[in-house]
Amino acid sequence: MLDFMTSAHQSFSSVKEGANASYIPFLASVPSDLFGIAIAFTNGEVLEVGDTKYEFAIESISKVFTLARVLEELGKEEFKAKIGSNATGEPFNSVIALELHKEHPYNPFDNAGAIATVSLLNAKSSDDRWNQIISTYNLFAGRELAVNNEVYQSESDTNAHNRGISWLLKNSGNMYTDPDQACDVYTRQCSVAITCRDLAIMGGTIANGGINPVTKKQVVSQENIQPILAEMMMNGLYENTGNWLYSTGLPGKSGVGGGILAVVPGKCALAVFAPPLDIHGNSVKGQKVGAFLSEKLGWSLFNK
Repeated sequence: MLDFMTSAHQSFSSVKEGANASYIPFLASVPSDLFGIAIAFTNGEVLEVGDTKYEFAIESISKVFTLARVLEELGKEEFKAKIGSNATGEPFNSVIALELHKEHPYNPFDNAGAIATVSLLNAKSSDDRWNQIISTYNLFAGRELAVNNEVYQSESDTNAHNRGISWLLKNSGNMYTDPDQACDVYTRQCSVAITCRDLAIMGGTIANGGINPVTKKQVVSQENIQPILAEMMMNGLYENTGNWLYSTGLPGKSGVGGGILAVVPGKCALAVFAPPLDIHGNSVKGQKVGAFLSEKLGWSLFNK
């Protein structure tokens, strides 16, 4: 296994395609040559190659773990009725997609659905809402995580578009708390700093039926694993999700911080960190590693 990971790292280190996210100033400043690969197995073993200790912004991969928390509170049927589970075919921050569906979110991984998902938490205050989210992330990672305040400030200064989406949701009755509070907490969750190792363990918890493979703690119930994986399968890499499935056959989730997560149910989770992104906001090297390892190791769920 480690030989395949090393081979992938060596093969794709020289790839120059893609570019860092530039609309969030901090992300543009992250060294573009950073590249890490980690795999967490359901037995607790973690293998690492490259820059796996560098802390990067979790960004949209955070949506997976907030989804897990809300599913635990609401159950999958109520959640699906309020948020939805289908792809829009539009970019992740599309206002057009929201308008086409009468200002109703379509899935929890586009920004509109993600902000609405945050608003669904039964919380007494902004701090309470945040504490519920970060405590869930800590359980998934098996350690205490923290917000990168530089990322949070950079995103807060440039999130007018998401604030607009929040108020559109309020206008249509699909926002379940103060829209500015929901948008701020969402911005904060995207700014959580994680390592490639952290991300692999977080994904490994999903692969392991909701039990953290390292700490052995039950983080999310088994019954909610299927809807989480279904959302990842349908919407994890936005408009490029189909191409990702074609090449990997795995549920995945990307973030504009350069991370990509792939889950092999019952076996392991793959995490890759490499900041340069394609036009859809997905790590270029991350996608190449996912396709390479899935083929070499027979991970595709479609070839069983």
